[in-house]
Amino acid sequence: MCRSIKTLRPPFTEDVGPTDVEAAALQYVRKISGFRQPASHNKEAFDQAVAAVAHATARLLDQLVVKG
Repeated sequence: MCRSIKTLRPPFTEDVGPTDVEAAALQYVRKISGFRQPASHNKEAFDQAVAAVAHATARLLDQLVVKG
């Protein structure tokens, strides 16, 4: 689905920062919503979704244990 979102965990990517997580979250929400830029009446929902996805992504990356 979101082929342009890169893998954000080692060994694929070593130095992942908040900017990388935010960019992936934005790309995901854009794909799901079908909006590149939401209308003003949807902006709050769009921004909240990006923040929630970024938070969940950061939490996931912090909890992953990569073996091998």
